[in-house]
Amino acid sequence: MAESHMLQFVTEGQNYPDKRDAALRAEDFAEIAARYAPDAAQRQSARCSQCGVPYCSVHCPLGNHIPDWLRLTAEGRLHEAYLLSNSTSTMPEICGRICPQDRLCEGNCVIESAGHGAVTIGAVEKYITDTAWDEGWVEDLRPGRPTGQSVGIIGAGPAGLAAAEHLRLAGHEVTIYDRHDRAGGLLTYGIPGFKLEKPVVERRIARLAAGGINFALNFAVGRDASLAQLRARHNALLIATGVYAPRPLSIPGDDMAGVAEALDYLITANRIGFGEVPDAFADGTLDAAGRHVVVIGGGDTAMDCVRTAIRQGAASVRCLYRRDRANMPGSQREVAHAEEEGVQFDWLSAPEAILGDGKVRAVAVRKMRLGRADASGRRGVEMDDGPAEEIPADLIIRALGYDAEDLPTLFNSGELAVTRWGTLRVDAQMMTAVDGVFAAGDIVRGASLVVWALRDGRDAAQHIHRYLTGAAVNRREAA
Repeated sequence: MAESHMLQFVTEGQNYPDKRDAALRAEDFAEIAARYAPDAAQRQSARCSQCGVPYCSVHCPLGNHIPDWLRLTAEGRLHEAYLLSNSTSTMPEICGRICPQDRLCEGNCVIESAGHGAVTIGAVEKYITDTAWDEGWVEDLRPGRPTGQSVGIIGAGPAGLAAAEHLRLAGHEVTIYDRHDRAGGLLTYGIPGFKLEKPVVERRIARLAAGGINFALNFAVGRDASLAQLRARHNALLIATGVYAPRPLSIPGDDMAGVAEALDYLITANRIGFGEVPDAFADGTLDAAGRHVVVIGGGDTAMDCVRTAIRQGAASVRCLYRRDRANMPGSQREVAHAEEEGVQFDWLSAPEAILGDGKVRAVAVRKMRLGRADASGRRGVEMDDGPAEEIPADLIIRALGYDAEDLPTLFNSGELAVTRWGTLRVDAQMMTAVDGVFAAGDIVRGASLVVWALRDGRDAAQHIHRYLTGAAVNRREAA
């Protein structure tokens, strides 16, 4: 397809890859959408208007060269499209699967605002790099000339993995420490397979390991070594732990048997996919089969929980969210997928109490109404005057978001400075209050998106490299 055949959005309609039938896909944890056929990917890429100011790229945290690799795909120059996509992202096929494109690139597509339907950027991004893996275009990680310096990274999630790749390319020795038995963080244990099949993550991790990045798994900082001891092992450290302290529900009965945390539930479900049978699943504690499930929350984690419960064979699945659909933080696409699969949403609904005699039997729910907007423009909520409704439930999953753990205590490092939200305080070079110890990802910015973690890991690697090579003035000396 020639370059002159771009701007086809008037004659070519928006067309995402086919999704499997909702009833069929609810029976397994395989991804729900097929990959584009080559001609379909070319046609959808050719819909790009090649804007002078590409708002898709502007609103991509990684600054991906989206119009350029769409044009290359439309022209059939897929290898070049892959090389360009890979130049700004260490995991383009993963971002293509799990980024909320409706809130980022596609949500800011010019032809979307003109009423033609956005270019299907995420699906094309996935297609490009999946094809690259199939064709052998994804090259081995080749370390740069050895610098004689080593970096320790705490956390094997997306921020840590991205930083590790960039630092290894710069020639540094890199060791990643993680408390879990598998690397990947939320990519491995927090995101279900129907959004991100685990072999997609495993091949990325295997590539890093083959490139000489060391993984120290089942390693808990504070238990197996203090932060100071790790600092003594390496020339620099990066803290990229993410945030894992669940926000409390704080209503009567929330400590009752049958109330579970979202991440505990998702980790257990993902372990089943790896062929394990965790105790909490074997004894039925975190198995939704045959149960009336209520998930409390409106973010992407809540969507992951309700859709997992459907696949486990729940008798019913309901999601309570205190605001309306338009004001929920999660992806609208995920809500649509959940509805297709049989989830019932209770908008403007908040739990008042969990009912039962030591074991959950129902949740008392009050209706809410939207109030005035706050400084950010988001409307608050107020409780309605009507009576509470009892919703039957024998498994309630809290998906209210996550805050930072108390890392100064956990890591035996009182020198680490934190913000009033508990996240690590860093300077403009992403360094913490401890010299040579940097931080990136959710542990700095709070719970956010994988794509932002990848961006933060990339930026942190640049700052660490400058610190190690002396390319930047040491801030302590400058002071």
